[in-house]
Amino acid sequence: MQQVKLGQTGLSVSEICLGSMTWGSQNSEADGHAQMDMALGRGVNFWDTAEMYPVNPVRAETVGRTEEIIGTWLAARGGRDGLVLATKVTGEGQDAVRGGAPLTGAVMRTAVEDSLRRLQTDYIDLYQLHWPNRASYHFRDIWHFDPRGGNKARIEAHMLDILEVSDKLIAEGKIRNIALSNESVWGAGRWLALAEKHGLPRMATVQNEYSLLCRQFDSDWAELSTLEDMPLLAFSPLATGLLTGKYAGDVIPDGSRRVFNPTLSGRVTPQVFPAVAAYLGIAARHGLNPAQMAIAFCRARPFPCIPIIGATDLTQLEIALGAVDVVLEPEVLAEIDAAHRAHPMPY
Repeated sequence: MQQVKLGQTGLSVSEICLGSMTWGSQNSEADGHAQMDMALGRGVNFWDTAEMYPVNPVRAETVGRTEEIIGTWLAARGGRDGLVLATKVTGEGQDAVRGGAPLTGAVMRTAVEDSLRRLQTDYIDLYQLHWPNRASYHFRDIWHFDPRGGNKARIEAHMLDILEVSDKLIAEGKIRNIALSNESVWGAGRWLALAEKHGLPRMATVQNEYSLLCRQFDSDWAELSTLEDMPLLAFSPLATGLLTGKYAGDVIPDGSRRVFNPTLSGRVTPQVFPAVAAYLGIAARHGLNPAQMAIAFCRARPFPCIPIIGATDLTQLEIALGAVDVVLEPEVLAEIDAAHRAHPMPY
């Protein structure tokens, strides 16, 4: 497992990040510990979580459980200094966390303290804003995205509040870097400009959805990511399992995410299965595991990209980890390009 620079943070991280959002719902504490053991044994030192996890579903009674599972692993195994831990503070509108209250600097400070306690650590390496308070085009909201309700002065005042509290939290040693998630290019540009103008912490990375089926990052975001050295942490590189082929034919296997979430949060559409079939066909023609091909595609992008892998069992995790050994030949990339042109936005 190679190590790569994490933007301008000064940190080196594994070229794949371990996701954790099913630990505590679809996975037990023992399952989560086993996944961490396997990942670390394969050189994955970069782990991602969030205060609202686990998902499928998000429930008030389980909020924070995933962080607790990581915390008990750390308490039992040690080795905190060898890890880069990322977590997130929940945005506005998630009723299971603080009743859906908007994110503010004061909310963030409380959330940091709670995450530190659950994680059983003194510091968080990368603290991410899970999604912005304002309207967003992520989570399939692109189809009715309307930014006209935004107020630039109010948005920037909120950003300064967050950046000023982040500065204090970094000075106190509680977080090391601040970062974005489910953010827009305009939003990222304002965060960067305000930080530079006021001498405040710079947003280090962005965690947005990215896969063969979801390529909103490929244009303006790719340019900003590259020129501003703000790596993409690509979540759902397997499109919540669609790109493995396990849902092909619109089936719902026992124990899969579709049992709990039949539409995969809006990803299951009439257009998605023809797109999936196209990518499964490419993998089959070239003797590739489709999941590994999908993850390798993310790693081959012309902007800094670290895929976040997730699994519900060790067999799945083993396959995903094996993607680091896969290099896509030009012929494969050409077929992927043709499939993307034929199926540009399947959900």
